[in-house]
Amino acid sequence: MSKKLEKKAWNPYLAGALSGVVLILSVWIAGKYFGASTTFVRSAGFIESTFRPEAVETMEYFQKQVPKIDWQWMFVVGIFIGSLLAAITSGSFKWKAVPPMWEKRFGSGALLRGVVAFFGGVVAMFGARLADG
Repeated sequence: MSKKLEKKAWNPYLAGALSGVVLILSVWIAGKYFGASTTFVRSAGFIESTFRPEAVETMEYFQKQVPKIDWQWMFVVGIFIGSLLAAITSGSFKWKAVPPMWEKRFGSGALLRGVVAFFGGVVAMFGARLADG
């Protein structure tokens, strides 16, 4: 008889405290605060500079923020990897295009869920850029 994988969630207080320690170490060692609002824009510029470097060089934004892989880009990658590892080790990882709460309220359509998630991300990025990061 196979044993069912027991879910063991992380303690939110411990996770918050560890995040605080990482923030303190980040400022102390690298002189940088957490932040990722420009990462996606600069990633797009980095990809575009591979195919059309002359177009990127003429854009005013990229004259101030050179598109490159830096600490902020690695921070975003680390968030993805860390959250994936946390979900796997807690036994809560599962592929689900439509969460139960969404399905109960709006139905099981993955396309609608994807469109709403995309535009929610656009609004969040616009707000972050409007607030200058």
